Amino acid sequence: MTSIIYVGLDVHTSNFTACCYSMNDDRAFAIVQMKPDYREILEYLNRINNQHGGKCKFVCGYEAGCLGYSLYHQLTRKGVDCVILAPSTMPITSGKKIKTDKRDAEKIARCLAYHSYSPVYIPDEEDNAVKEYIRMRDDGVAALKRVKQQIIALYTRNGKMFNGKNYWTKKHLDWLQSLEFAHPLLKETLQEYLVLYYTLSEKVDIYNTRIEELSHMPRYEESVKKLCCLNGVGVHTAMCALAEVGDFHRFEKPANFAAYLGLVPGEDSSSDRQRRTGITKAGNAHLRRLLIESAQCLSRGKIGQKSKALKARQKEVDSQVVAYSDKANERLKRKFHRIALHSKHNIAKTAAARELACFMWGMMTGNFA
Repeated sequence: MTSIIYVGLDVHTSNFTACCYSMNDDRAFAIVQMKPDYREILEYLNRINNQHGGKCKFVCGYEAGCLGYSLYHQLTRKGVDCVILAPSTMPITSGKKIKTDKRDAEKIARCLAYHSYSPVYIPDEEDNAVKEYIRMRDDGVAALKRVKQQIIALYTRNGKMFNGKNYWTKKHLDWLQSLEFAHPLLKETLQEYLVLYYTLSEKVDIYNTRIEELSHMPRYEESVKKLCCLNGVGVHTAMCALAEVGDFHRFEKPANFAAYLGLVPGEDSSSDRQRRTGITKAGNAHLRRLLIESAQCLSRGKIGQKSKALKARQKEVDSQVVAYSDKANERLKRKFHRIALHSKHNIAKTAAARELACFMWGMMTGNFA
């Protein structure tokens, strides 16, 4: 009779720790530390199999983290069943505890055995490559933002104030070039910052152009056009959603998709006391941030009014999709203004982002009801 052995892997760039767990006798065994190489895991599994007379079926798993999907692909190519566990869905041990790699590996093995976790979706190579490129672009935007803050802080610390209304316009950049300081080294410092600013700005423009090109690939083009019919969703956000999520049909309901993004409220209830907390912030933080930024635009414009840019994006899209997006855009704006009237702006923005996520799920799954 073949026995199933669940193998928990606590993985780091410096070492792997493996632990086996069998439900037949409810015990963890063969806890070992090894080099960070998938071949070491294969040898480990072979030894365990030999000890049990060659009648073992292994199910391996590790938490999502620094190794991404690489170890998963290496093991599955060798015929080993492997899953990646979402850390936010694993049970939390409250109170005092001792945390070691061995205990973590045993915890993962038990989670595998009792299925007390949710698996991470494994994207195909195309989606994964696009996702990495988009995240690189966003890292460039973050670096550009830091440089902008550093430039403003530099001239402010040295007694210079810009009197214009908007920063990083031609007027502002010309003013920066004309600044004179008491010491020539300060001028040189500003010039170096500006060189970095122009370099990063040019790189971000190149990245945006490349993402626009990627959006015209056959597998993305139609879906991008549909998503861009929603207010606040541009090519970058649409491509990020498609690459990060992959298959929207894996979520049974829109509420499940919102929960995956961490846009649903948490709960801390006990007995008759019910208490709602802030959003869980579980799941995909990258896409959650983009949707909250998209919801920011709902504060502008009148309800039911379309901008020229939105009309242009809806021009070549199916009428059913346009009707659905118009209904979504109107509902989102009404909800945003209704909540913002009685609550904080950020709460209204987050609630609208959750609703936007639900409409995106409907758009991608064809649930236009």
